[in-house]
Amino acid sequence: MTELGSEHHHGSHRALIEVHPRVAKSGRVDAIVVPTIRHPRWLSHAIRLAIALDCPLVTLHSKWSKPGLANLLMPTGLRFISVDIDNPARLNLPDFATTALLKGTPFARATDLSAKRNTGLLLARLMGWRRIVFLDDDIEVGGHEEVAHAAALLDSYDAVGMHIGGYPDNSVVCHAHRQTGGHQESFVGGGALAVETTRGPSFFPNIYNEDWFYLLGEKSVRPLAVTGMVKQRAYDPFDRPVRARDQELGDVLAEGVYWLLDGDEGAGWQAAADPAYWVGALARRGDFVKDVLRRVRELPPGATTSRRAMEESLLAALGRLNRITPQFCVKYLEAWAADRDEWAAHFAKIPQLGPSVADAMKWLVRPGAQQLRQWTSFDS
Repeated sequence: MTELGSEHHHGSHRALIEVHPRVAKSGRVDAIVVPTIRHPRWLSHAIRLAIALDCPLVTLHSKWSKPGLANLLMPTGLRFISVDIDNPARLNLPDFATTALLKGTPFARATDLSAKRNTGLLLARLMGWRRIVFLDDDIEVGGHEEVAHAAALLDSYDAVGMHIGGYPDNSVVCHAHRQTGGHQESFVGGGALAVETTRGPSFFPNIYNEDWFYLLGEKSVRPLAVTGMVKQRAYDPFDRPVRARDQELGDVLAEGVYWLLDGDEGAGWQAAADPAYWVGALARRGDFVKDVLRRVRELPPGATTSRRAMEESLLAALGRLNRITPQFCVKYLEAWAADRDEWAAHFAKIPQLGPSVADAMKWLVRPGAQQLRQWTSFDS
């Protein structure tokens, strides 16, 4: 049976991943990095995981999450670093061209997730950590062996994701696609991702699907595998139409680039540098979202309690889609390519200091900026 919407949308990018159901050995994890905006009680699972793996836990806090309170929850003997990322402008990160391009436009993002993940990469270099695991605070890992097996695969791969079970990890539009009969899988994401930090440095741009961009290499995805299983806690993707609106540019760009990588032409993502490609990609995206919207409106009464909310979210996505032009897509990818070079040069200038938290904290902020508030229990 033909997949619903398959002519407009790829519900799976599995061909780009090496799937490893189980590996025979365990690998070392140098640190677990958790970006968080929630109450520190959401860190309980990451704390247990760090104890089981005997590795440091790095928690990067903002908004409703306070590192001082997290400090009180850390058990004796756990090596941890909790940092208050209250103002990302103070961080020692490059002035990304992608961020500048979006500034002052409807596409600008106020989130700090990418800044936190990039800070985790810098901290890894400063501390001499080669293998770190990014873990969102709403992800639960079945057992620490799952993470150790993923780390072992970093001998051969730049990044290793974990299958996300429980509630699916997708955009709002793709959630609606699945709930109306479309085939929709989850791709590797930053919510549960082991990375080798010294091999081909990459960064997370401040856009939805920032992890998909991190995983891109010169022509296709970087050497990438998936193993194990984690579980994402449930949430309502249709609770706010603004969620779909804010995701749309990142969804368009990432799905447009990966559509090329899924093909048999072997052209790589560079073909996305042509505005003519985006004329077709944007039309295809519009047809896809409209098809999902049609299916939502055809749902029988009582089929789902979120029918009205789904419709409002899809209309928000369409409204934002109508503001995206082929020329803007090309400009973004040009800026992203420049940022990759800028990040590599910046990363090379960051010293490898070894396990000195005090020295690392000095390097995490821009010269002359106020130091970050941090709590730590770490053997220097």
